[in-house]
Amino acid sequence: MTEQSPVLPSAEDLLAAYAGVNLIGNARLSAAATLTVENPATGKALAEAAASRAPEVDAAVTAARAAGPGWAALPARQRGRKLADAARALAPLAEPIARLLAMETGKAIRTECRGEVATATDILDFHAGLGSELKGETVPYHPRMMTLTTREPLGVVAAILPWNVPLVLMMLKIAPALVAGNTVVVKAAEEAPFATFAMAEVLMRHLPDGVLNVVCGDGPDCGAVLTAHPDVAKITFTGSEEVGGIVYRAGAEKIIPVSLELGGKSPMIVCADADLEKAVAGAISGMRFTRQGQSCTASSRIYVHDSLFDAFLAKLTAALDALKIGDPLDEATDIGTIVSPRQAAIVRDYVAKAEATPGARVLRCGALPDDTALAADLFERPTLLLDLPEDHPCLREEIFGPVAAIQRWDDYDDVIARANDSDYGLAATVWTASLSTALDATARLDAGYVQVNQNLTIQPNVSYGGFGRSGLGKEASLEAMLEHFTRKKTIVLNFD
Repeated sequence: MTEQSPVLPSAEDLLAAYAGVNLIGNARLSAAATLTVENPATGKALAEAAASRAPEVDAAVTAARAAGPGWAALPARQRGRKLADAARALAPLAEPIARLLAMETGKAIRTECRGEVATATDILDFHAGLGSELKGETVPYHPRMMTLTTREPLGVVAAILPWNVPLVLMMLKIAPALVAGNTVVVKAAEEAPFATFAMAEVLMRHLPDGVLNVVCGDGPDCGAVLTAHPDVAKITFTGSEEVGGIVYRAGAEKIIPVSLELGGKSPMIVCADADLEKAVAGAISGMRFTRQGQSCTASSRIYVHDSLFDAFLAKLTAALDALKIGDPLDEATDIGTIVSPRQAAIVRDYVAKAEATPGARVLRCGALPDDTALAADLFERPTLLLDLPEDHPCLREEIFGPVAAIQRWDDYDDVIARANDSDYGLAATVWTASLSTALDATARLDAGYVQVNQNLTIQPNVSYGGFGRSGLGKEASLEAMLEHFTRKKTIVLNFD
């Protein structure tokens, strides 16, 4: 007989499987209350998600705490092998998870969601191989004493996710935490929880009960309860600056470590000698226009040298006009929707402020979809803001939408100062053919992730994290695993 391939679930199957449940102790447990998740492209209800409250959060933390000693006692490389097995098991489910992600976030499946699933899997696979790097040191304290340090897990980690790239950001948190021997409770984003559940449950099948748990709910009833729980030993959060402050205070109350990846207002500096074609392509990718600009690292302040400004603007608007805005599940779509009516209103309010500014210009690019099956009110055209004063809110505050301010410059020292004049310090890019300019600019720019002639997103093994109000700590690297998910113990042995 010919062996038949297993029937894989569809995105709709996954949606039905995780409607109204949490994943606690490797089981799907029905929540006492639910909340409605909408498909932003259609404006229609997608499914009911768990609206977890204190009892369910406590059950998840209790399960994680109970699993902690056994998981920590497992040799680190064995923990890593389990995660590597999980990464391989994700491959057949990549397409239904990507479709589910598109349905709940409104991001285009071709330009965004498939890539997110692949990157999240790569991050898991990368961290799976780091178990043998959980090393301590020997210290030359005394010739007749053995002095050494060891790395130990912290305990239960609370990982709180945003809705914009939930799968990548989940893996950046849970993969290093698990390899380091911690157990984890994830709070999924209530706007887009289902792909998170689907990917997490694949991991759970390769882990002991309770090592990884996922709950869904809002900030006050679920997130705040999780961060305040007495058995949570570490909080890792990605989201808004406002909520990040609340999370930081919750950690401070318990005196536990907190890592934060918050907002950004990232500058992109285009020098007179830049390759114009590459710089325009870099502006489109760097502004994350295919993600509707919903990215902390979005290059939302673009400073273009006077000599290139007109040509840059013409090529950029032409390229943006060519992008198709439409149904996230359509293979021809480049740009999907804003995630929610609330976020769309915020974006439109900022654009209105620019339009009301004397002397400013607002350029809207591309065409809105005309498909009557789509909810047109959540689709936004890529928008360029010109001739704004440097103190304008659109140049100072994170918009989190497909809106970029394009500014002229002619003095190098001045543009560096303007780029650094921000409360944020997450990312920056420089576009130049000069090595000396590149070296000088990367040294002077006040940002944690600086690139030259490229605008990559988060990559495994490349340390990622910002300065200032962009947050605390790093992600995506061995350094992050060691510094944020272990504690160092000093041991002195004396048998004299």
